[in-house]
Amino acid sequence: MQPVERTNPDGVDFGWVMQMTFVTTILVGSPIVALLSLNATLPTWGARAAFAIRVGAVIWFVTAIALYVYAKRTDAGDSGSSPDADPEN
Repeated sequence: MQPVERTNPDGVDFGWVMQMTFVTTILVGSPIVALLSLNATLPTWGARAAFAIRVGAVIWFVTAIALYVYAKRTDAGDSGSSPDADPEN
């Protein structure tokens, strides 16, 4: 069996940021898109898809930036390990 690879990223753990961006955007962003769509006239499925993509892209971008800033300030996503810890032990 192959051993699990471990990383000790210096600075921001971008994998954590992207995973949390995905989850947060689904949980928080989709209700926002649904609420915003109530006031929009969306007669066709194409119009609905285009609306969801336009609004969802903005929500995704804002969420990613916010989580990046959060991770940079709090060392989030480092799994509680200190930067000096040896990943082999």
